[in-house]
Amino acid sequence: MEKYQILQEFRPGALGVNLVVVDMEAETDHKYMLKQVECIDEHHANEALEELMSLMKLQHPNISLYHEMFIMWNNEISSLFLCLVMDYYAKGTFQNVLEYKRNRKETIDSEWMHTMLSQLLDAIEYLHQLNIIHRNLKPSNIALVNENYCKLQDLSSQALMTHEAKWNVRAEEDPCHKSWMAPETLKFSFTCKSDIWSLGCIILDMATCSFLDDTEAMHLRKGIRQQPGSLKPILKSMEEKKIPGAEIFCLLLPYMLHINPSDRLGIKDVIRITFMSSSFRNSCVALNMHRQAVPIFITDVLLEGNMANVLDVMQNFSTRPEVQLRALNKLVTMPEEDLGLPWPPELVEEVLNIIKQHERILDILLSTCSLLLRVLGQALAQDSEAEIPRDHFIISFLMNALRSHPDSERLITMVYNLLTIISSQAATLDKEPLQKLSVTVTSVLAMHPEDVEIAEAGCAVLWMLSLLGCIKESQFEKVVELFLRSIQLCPGRVLLVNNVCRGLASLAKVSELVAFRIAILEEGSSGLYLLQDIYHLYKDDPEVVENLCMLLAHLASYKEILPELESGGIKDLVRIIRGRFTSSLELISYADTVLQALEAAARSNPQKQQLEPASEPEAPKVSSPPQKDPIFRP
Repeated sequence: MEKYQILQEFRPGALGVNLVVVDMEAETDHKYMLKQVECIDEHHANEALEELMSLMKLQHPNISLYHEMFIMWNNEISSLFLCLVMDYYAKGTFQNVLEYKRNRKETIDSEWMHTMLSQLLDAIEYLHQLNIIHRNLKPSNIALVNENYCKLQDLSSQALMTHEAKWNVRAEEDPCHKSWMAPETLKFSFTCKSDIWSLGCIILDMATCSFLDDTEAMHLRKGIRQQPGSLKPILKSMEEKKIPGAEIFCLLLPYMLHINPSDRLGIKDVIRITFMSSSFRNSCVALNMHRQAVPIFITDVLLEGNMANVLDVMQNFSTRPEVQLRALNKLVTMPEEDLGLPWPPELVEEVLNIIKQHERILDILLSTCSLLLRVLGQALAQDSEAEIPRDHFIISFLMNALRSHPDSERLITMVYNLLTIISSQAATLDKEPLQKLSVTVTSVLAMHPEDVEIAEAGCAVLWMLSLLGCIKESQFEKVVELFLRSIQLCPGRVLLVNNVCRGLASLAKVSELVAFRIAILEEGSSGLYLLQDIYHLYKDDPEVVENLCMLLAHLASYKEILPELESGGIKDLVRIIRGRFTSSLELISYADTVLQALEAAARSNPQKQQLEPASEPEAPKVSSPPQKDPIFRP
């Protein structure tokens, strides 16, 4: 809990206290909702935690998942709390919409209601297919991501909802929030049919908000649990007042709000009956109502045509992941002349805005990255000075992708390639979003210590960030550590070796701490021997040798490092390099900088014996670059 800063505290709910927080350890100002649920004892907390952990694996665009769960002890009140961290949505919830409409005695727009119900029905069916019960379905637990996009949140567990002592306290403290719950749940019996009752209460609220106030609506919800007949007058009023959708609601609600759970409709029945409604059938979101309503062959027909038509389909079916995936693949394979490159910034942002709803679905992210690589790559191929469209927006999207799937090697490599392209546009780049990137990159690299492909791609990004001055000083030591570990892991990959030398040189140029970290590693070993190993592997590659000399020249700019360079044999190494590469003026300049610094240090200490010019030491006898880590010498 120490890493979270509390920004706002809401009124306590049925299951606990909701707090708006930010993660002080993160590099972003992203807000979260942190729910604190008081538990009876440690066993109760652990039981609930174990049950809820499985919910973190769910993948649905209309379900908000938990990002973190942990148990904490509150010393002030001597109580144990289970803390659940989820996304915070500033747009509010269904409860806010209902309160707004009730205060003005207005009906809810029918098109908006159809759109939201289609998403709710799809999300609930997804849960029930997995035999998962929401258990706490109510308007305040349906978050508004934007005006036409909602998510279920705050899924609960059997352990939290069936502890009698705790339940009785909650029932006394918060009778209003219990009014959406099915009759049997008050006796600790939960099934998927319990969610159907709660959904029926939500529909009832939406349909009556123009003529019932908060108190009347609460009494109605509680009354139909004891007197089912009390629903009939309300349904009649809905018809008389010509509430939008009254016809279908009057058909559905008696079967959703049946006292006996076994007599209630299942979620598939609710969806089927809803489709019978002419108002829903005529709605533009009717096809969004159910997964099976957009078969593959229909999607392919919809996607026929030019790029503008594909983008229209993506917009109209923005909440359908299966449609988005096929649309993306269509764009990735579309002939270049039809793709309309280069894309304007607004078009890139429009596509990413749609895909953000599905950022937890790996296949969609992979296809999106493939499309971005094509769009950005072709744009730069046509014009090397082309401006990257909305670089900050793309970077934000890519960072979220890395966080969502840190175990996918293919995604990580594609993301790093995109970041390298973006970072290379130094002249036009908005550097502010890159300030937070090194933390994410180093975190992912640390999770894959033995992955050569990820190491090579990650080092390319870190080199670009170091060149642009976009790595914070607090990250220097971590980045140097990853650079050195990567070059040990795969010394035979020339691109990685060059990028590591360039990255280390950029950092050493501005930080003496970096220079010490390279020259003096942990446990008394030295990175200078590693650099000598790299020279022997690539002594016939002028580019590698030049980058190596550039790094040594920056190390030699610090007087405190010179004794380490002297004792580490760097003077002999640089003399050899200078004698072998006489035609490279820049390389000779770097070599002379190192030698002059070492000779000046030697003159300032006349008691130190001067070394004689060295002959080239025998190179290690290897037929190919080694596959194992070079050995550090003490």
